Amino acid sequence: MTEKRYALITGASSGIGAAFARRAAAEGFDVGLVARRRERLDALAGELIEKHGCAADVFEADLSASGASARLALSLFEANRRPDMLVNNAGVSIPQGFAATDLSKQEAFLELTIRTPVALAHAFIPHMIEKQWGRIINISSMTALSSGGKGHTLYPAGKAFLLKFSQSLNAEVAEKGVYVTAVLPGFVSTEFQRSIGMAEKMDGAGRRFAQTAAEVAEEAWRRNDRGAEIVVPGALPKLAAVCLRYLPEQLMRALTRPAAAKYYVGD
Repeated sequence: MTEKRYALITGASSGIGAAFARRAAAEGFDVGLVARRRERLDALAGELIEKHGCAADVFEADLSASGASARLALSLFEANRRPDMLVNNAGVSIPQGFAATDLSKQEAFLELTIRTPVALAHAFIPHMIEKQWGRIINISSMTALSSGGKGHTLYPAGKAFLLKFSQSLNAEVAEKGVYVTAVLPGFVSTEFQRSIGMAEKMDGAGRRFAQTAAEVAEEAWRRNDRGAEIVVPGALPKLAAVCLRYLPEQLMRALTRPAAAKYYVGD
């Protein structure tokens, strides 16, 4: 009997992470679900077990805490789990101005957005290389291509790091059967906006063109499996990405910074 592949998804309690978990289970993977909200993870695990007959492990963890990614990797190894697929989806943002927030909050953002994806990829990629098959999906953002703006100060930089990290890592391991993809969604209708207190500010035009989490996960999964290094899900975001990548910096700033300012909540 062929051993089932195993997918580990961070930020799996809702939104894009939950959509990836459902897609992985439907594709015949056993899954590991990681997030802070245990009750949400338990409910999703029960759904996947009942619908697909897969194994669904729950790992309650706050990956913004120092050392949490190492503890998570150890928990996986102790459970004899070696992920064949890793989806680094857990994310957060800080809408307030940089000077007005505690450094500890900014450091927690960096831990979650940069160190955790790096540490988990480093922990699990040797197994993927050994098997000559593996998939890593890093959820970046369209803001990785922007000039940044008021508020969410580290968000564009963090997401740009994920983009470049994914490209460099893919260049190293794609020939070994391990595909690494950076996914750059536009506006996605999830609980993320409410979790950072931005739901009202983000209402309006953006929502009219929003994608669902399932749409993002479907395109990202399909194109990652074909070896795509960068995935921008959806037609309108693709057009926007072309503009952001090729417009002169001065013009891009003029276009993107007023838009970013709408979501600035001040000090």
